[in-house]
Amino acid sequence: MRDPVEDLRSIAFCLERALEPSYRVRAFRTAAATVAALDPEELAQRARAGTLGDLKGIGKVTAIVIAESLRGEEPVYLRRVQTLGDTPVSEGATSLRSALKGDLHTHSDWSDGGSPIEEMARAGRALGHEYMVLTDHSPRLTVANGLTAERLLQQLDVVAEVNERLAQDSGPPFRLLTGIECDINEDGSLDQDPALLARLDIVVASVHSKLRMPAEEMTPRMIAAISNPHTDVLGHCTGRQVLGHGRGGKGRPESEFDAELVFAACAQFGVAVEVNSRPERLDPPKRLLRLAVEAGCDVAIDTDAHAPGQLDWQHLGCERAYLCGVTPDRIVNSRSADELLSWAGAARG
Repeated sequence: MRDPVEDLRSIAFCLERALEPSYRVRAFRTAAATVAALDPEELAQRARAGTLGDLKGIGKVTAIVIAESLRGEEPVYLRRVQTLGDTPVSEGATSLRSALKGDLHTHSDWSDGGSPIEEMARAGRALGHEYMVLTDHSPRLTVANGLTAERLLQQLDVVAEVNERLAQDSGPPFRLLTGIECDINEDGSLDQDPALLARLDIVVASVHSKLRMPAEEMTPRMIAAISNPHTDVLGHCTGRQVLGHGRGGKGRPESEFDAELVFAACAQFGVAVEVNSRPERLDPPKRLLRLAVEAGCDVAIDTDAHAPGQLDWQHLGCERAYLCGVTPDRIVNSRSADELLSWAGAARG
């Protein structure tokens, strides 16, 4: 017996992983929501009568998927997309991936992500994570619907409710940790109330503005953020985009800064350098990641996922980490949730 809701969601997951256009993903997730809310008997009757397409949110392709699934057949469309975005990696990268217990950089529809918090959490658990950190954007990034202090406080309550529901169902143990991707202001300060940052489990600090700032200004800006006691992870440090996704195919060059000084600061203050696994970022470049390793930095191999399917990108970061000599003991998200929180707390003093 197949579940058409799960088949529709699986298709959406594969499309997200491959960075397919959002309208294609939305078609399958919308259809899944429609089917989930429908009485199973009505769904079966409509499938027999060929009237699934009369339902709001179900089109010709999704109706075929539902009908095939109800007949107990693997949908043809699902077979077609199953390998999309599933890039093979080396044995060493696979070994690193198996050591990871969580993801420290993810987004929901509270900022610029495309899916609800609980849907992201359940997708992370289904991938085998023991925990995941929710890191929606801070208020300055208005284009990404960054969270004001008030909205972030509300989100903390939602995270607690999601964890309570996850603990009550039959799935494996899983914790959704609180966090933020905090903008690094031009003066190096963090874009959120310090008292509120102190309440979060993990703070990822990233530069999103004035990316072409001269190196003599960018370097102290980044070091100021790294030395902030609330910072745990330095996110996508160069800000580059190698595929030009969402930028008309033009890409974006790396920010300029003194990498040796920045990574020395990360090592000194116990801040992990993020290995961002997004295929259009792959940040930092391998030459800089090797410098970070030589400087003695810890790393966090994260997805920066904005949709459930993108949570499956960690193997891309693991490939680059393996090639640059990163070992599991230097990866902060190879630790248990309690060990991770102890590390973050120790770094904050």
